[in-house]
Amino acid sequence: MLTFALFEFKTKTTNSFYLPPYKGSTFRGAFGHTIKKIACVKKQSDCHDCLLKAKCIYSYIFETPPPEDTSMMKNYTAAPHPFILEPPLEVKTDYEKGESLNFSLVLTGKGIDYLPYFIYAFDEIGKNGIGRDRGRYEIEEVINHKSDWLDGTVIYGREKKLLSPPNILTTDKFNNNREADKITISFITPARIKYEEKFVNNLEFHIFMRNILRRISLLTYFHCNGKLDVDFKDIIEKASNISMIKSELEWLDWERYSNRQQSRMKMGGLVGNITFKGDFKDFLSYIITGKYIHIGKAASFGLGKYEVYF
Repeated sequence: MLTFALFEFKTKTTNSFYLPPYKGSTFRGAFGHTIKKIACVKKQSDCHDCLLKAKCIYSYIFETPPPEDTSMMKNYTAAPHPFILEPPLEVKTDYEKGESLNFSLVLTGKGIDYLPYFIYAFDEIGKNGIGRDRGRYEIEEVINHKSDWLDGTVIYGREKKLLSPPNILTTDKFNNNREADKITISFITPARIKYEEKFVNNLEFHIFMRNILRRISLLTYFHCNGKLDVDFKDIIEKASNISMIKSELEWLDWERYSNRQQSRMKMGGLVGNITFKGDFKDFLSYIITGKYIHIGKAASFGLGKYEVYF
């Protein structure tokens, strides 16, 4: 069973600085650099040949190599990461001292155990600065479980330095027997969804569900020591009967610079709304889970975030 937890970081800026309109790459880059500085013992640039990689916090969180005995993704060098960074979604670029700069974090399975490292890393980023202007901030508080269904609980803050144990969600929490014959999926950040090895521009419902089930299945396998107990063939056959009645999706191009690969990378994806009609009772728990764990490639950057409207 997939387990995951939601966290919101509330911070205040302590200087004036610039951040790009989409901040996911900036936050992820700063986090990767900082967590490696904190956790890496050997201080080498490449984890591949490191003797300690199987037990290394940085390797698990940021490189996430599949175990040698894996039955999934055998030919891949990296499995899905156990975290999703949701950067500030505001497109503003100029911040003044004393402004709010809030972002969110989703941790899955064993990754939840490493929450203290995430908080410490983001505290260090705030002290040392982020982005080209070394924008600095202070963590005001960390809130657990702020969502449509759940009130937020402060588990860490400036006044409360002791970290409280987080509450954990599972996919079956969303089996609320809601009846719906029409839903709208609204992609807030670019969704890089693949089908038959190609990125899609025309999103059919069965493709949407294939990607959600694959993501839940992989996160469950690599980070929760389990397997998704679902009849994939039956779900996909039922998904093929769901019709699309309106699409306002468009492809948004976006580039980022990769320090590790020393090159610019294309990271475009689908944004906008798409509405489907049909019987959704077999899909809703997965769809609602998907809005928290994101969908498609580069989810750890915050890409593939969507909302669901009934």
